[in-house]
Amino acid sequence: MTLSGLQRFSLDGQVAVVTGGGGGLGSAGALALAEAGADIVLVGRNRTKLDAAAAAIDTTGRRACIVEADVSDATSMEDAAAQAVDAFGRIDILFNNAGITNPQALLDIAPEDFRQVLDVNVVGAFHTIRTFVRPMIGRGYGRIINMGSILSGRGMANRAAYCASKAGLANLGAACAFEFGADGVTVNTLGATVIVTDLNRELVRTQPALYEQIVRRTPLGRLGETEDLMGALLFLASPASAFVTGQTVFVDGGYTAG
Repeated sequence: MTLSGLQRFSLDGQVAVVTGGGGGLGSAGALALAEAGADIVLVGRNRTKLDAAAAAIDTTGRRACIVEADVSDATSMEDAAAQAVDAFGRIDILFNNAGITNPQALLDIAPEDFRQVLDVNVVGAFHTIRTFVRPMIGRGYGRIINMGSILSGRGMANRAAYCASKAGLANLGAACAFEFGADGVTVNTLGATVIVTDLNRELVRTQPALYEQIVRRTPLGRLGETEDLMGALLFLASPASAFVTGQTVFVDGGYTAG
């Protein structure tokens, strides 16, 4: 069937899973996916924030299901996938958004803190993909979008753990694109610049010199806002991106152009 116009970007009748669904990017992404027509499974650990995200989705007329789960725990994610399928009967989209950071130099960060960043950002994505992709494979259709970073392809001082995790996440996505392509599942990574959210707002305030350097290098001359990511997210989640897979799509105001 040939789609036309806005149909290419419509998510009517689809079900999207958003990990880190109560956070700034997660809740914004979940709302955008709902506004495009999808029912939403919100996965996270903070019930208060998940309830707030679900309430916003309710205003769109779409349904929201809350699943309290930890992406770094394999059993927890298997249970989350089962709950999602029980609630809606299908999974079409996975926005792999859960993540943490630790702004310390390599010689300062404790080994357990370095490992924690990898456990959430990379191992957590592994657990999430391997559980939620199964119903996609069963239906022969799926869209997986990983929340990467400009640091998926660049280095930065005092971000060793985060750099390692986001580069690993992008390559994990590329590997998955090869493994799942024949099953109709695309896998891509959003390479976002600094998007000001609750995760990093205090760092932006307390480390102005670092963020001023990013702004100076960015052709569009500013840090990102959550809304800046929504168009790319919806494209990668929609039928319009059917021939796009294994890519890191940088949404960075031009930061990586140089």
